[in-house]
Amino acid sequence: MSRYIIITPAHNEEAFIAKVADSVIAQTVRPLRWIVVNDASTDRTAEIIGRHSSQHGFIRLLNVKRAEGRHFGNKVRAFNLGLLEARKMDFDFIGNLDADISFEATYYESILAEFEKDPKLGLAGGMVHTRVGEAHVSQAVALDSVAGAVSLYRRACFDQVGGYRVMPNGGEDSAAEISARMHGWKTRTFPEHRVLEHRLTGSAVTRPLTSRMNEGRRMHSLGYGCCFFAVRCIYRALEKPRLLGSVAALCGFLDSMVRRHPIILPPEVVRFLRSEQKGKLKRLLRLPGSA
Repeated sequence: MSRYIIITPAHNEEAFIAKVADSVIAQTVRPLRWIVVNDASTDRTAEIIGRHSSQHGFIRLLNVKRAEGRHFGNKVRAFNLGLLEARKMDFDFIGNLDADISFEATYYESILAEFEKDPKLGLAGGMVHTRVGEAHVSQAVALDSVAGAVSLYRRACFDQVGGYRVMPNGGEDSAAEISARMHGWKTRTFPEHRVLEHRLTGSAVTRPLTSRMNEGRRMHSLGYGCCFFAVRCIYRALEKPRLLGSVAALCGFLDSMVRRHPIILPPEVVRFLRSEQKGKLKRLLRLPGSA
């Protein structure tokens, strides 16, 4: 079985980090190294991971100091510090794992098996189910997209796309994924491999409507086409907060467009993305010339 490492940036995650640790420790195929980057936490995050690392040699705790508060760039910087530590090792796959995730003991063994089947698979992960009340609801992402919370990259793919870059509105996972497809790699979510997220996506600090508005701004900064994003909002209108969430996302997108906020991705990546989106719209609407 191929060798892999996992990096988890963690800022004040004492409520969930033990669940993540239990899941990683229970894996039937453990990582060569699980690096938890304690990103200036002021709670018991370091204590919890420190206890586990003293019992399991493959777990490493990396403490980082910085100014207090959350910012989209903090996660990327923390991840890259973990990656710098991991570069000393010989591995085939690199995973980004959020600090509020849990999964079955066979999860990584199953995802690695998917990579073994297809040498062009560059990025893969399971289907994330987010906690809503007492239940977990599937995020229902497109199968050619992978939730950043559980992304596992073939190392050659990750290196080719240049890894994660700091994005003003977030979206580093999407940027890397789009670039991977542009370079000919396959990206795939496998819905049969279920993953549980114990906190609503994007709600670590912001309220749900604010989170969805920020989502719209983020998608604009990635270069999403307006028509495609509008259709995406309609498709997601039944997700909580129902209808209002999609309206907030569209408002955030249009506000960025009207204000001419910059598109961060290089022009060639944006052209590729919009070509993909145009193809998806044609297939959805069954326009003449669609595949």
